[in-house]
Amino acid sequence: MDFKFTDEQEAFRQEIRDFLKENLGDEWRGIDPDSYFHDENWPHIRELTSKLVDKGWLTLAWPEEYGGQARPHIEQMIYSEEMAYFRAPTRDASMGTDLVGPTVMIFGTEEQKAEYLPRIADGTAVYCQGFSEPESGSDLASLQLRAVEDGDDYILNGSKIWTSGAHRASHFYLMARTDPDAPKHRGISVFILDMDTPGIEVRPIINMFDVHYFNQVFFENVAFPNAT
Repeated sequence: MDFKFTDEQEAFRQEIRDFLKENLGDEWRGIDPDSYFHDENWPHIRELTSKLVDKGWLTLAWPEEYGGQARPHIEQMIYSEEMAYFRAPTRDASMGTDLVGPTVMIFGTEEQKAEYLPRIADGTAVYCQGFSEPESGSDLASLQLRAVEDGDDYILNGSKIWTSGAHRASHFYLMARTDPDAPKHRGISVFILDMDTPGIEVRPIINMFDVHYFNQVFFENVAFPNAT
């Protein structure tokens, strides 16, 4: 059995390398993670994402009906491998393309797909992830952020912490407890919120190196339509 890449696959790998060398430069060594969201880096990161969209690579293996190219997964692997090798900055888009988008494709309604997938595919949506809380880290079963159904809305109260890039995000992909009477590992729902929703407050967490990477995000009577 021959495990070598095909000529077409090797040509695609070289195309990615040439693109990254042209757009990142020969001296590129990556961005210090602590400075990823800094003002001097963020515009360049967003510019690269826009160019990846123009190439059709941001959602390379996504189905065409959702804004992708339906390319083979081996090409997605080659793309991911080269992006990692060059330490290309993709944090602004990867949460949407790798986590939120596939989740919505599988579990979302047609309305949710129409609402969220196009803005991920065109690179305009920037997601942050809301799992950790002040009293709940990797143990998601202990999360306390409440989402209480109230008429046509869910009302969210509580906070998330260590939220990377929340101050740059347009959307929040988070988990909240919707059934406090269910076993702790159940009764949890996923929400996608616009960061401009009234009642959301992002407070920076400045580390000992005077770097702003993490945030604590507070929710005070945040209304979320339960049909969304």
